[in-house]
Amino acid sequence: MKNLDEILAMAQNVQSELEKAQANLDTIEVEGASGGGLVKVTASAKGRIIAIAIDDSLMQLSEKQMLEDLLAAAFNDARAKADAVSGQEMSKMTSGLPLPPGFKLPF
Repeated sequence: MKNLDEILAMAQNVQSELEKAQANLDTIEVEGASGGGLVKVTASAKGRIIAIAIDDSLMQLSEKQMLEDLLAAAFNDARAKADAVSGQEMSKMTSGLPLPPGFKLPF
């Protein structure tokens, strides 16, 4: 039964490390931008939106459609960066684990 106890202890350790890594993701910030930096969205690596910055030149009624498009693009850019950072951070956590090839933990 020692083998089973070792496996259970390792599973508990992995779960604990995974929880720590998930909590850490909310402290890492990424910035998505569009329109050459006219619109910026700051998000956590977990995907939580922290801030939005809009250049004053876009604050005209005639620019409404372009501003909406730029906001969507900045959100998508921030989300892509958050996903990339999240993947990097989680792979650091799992790099030392003896997981079978192709096995993915739920992130």
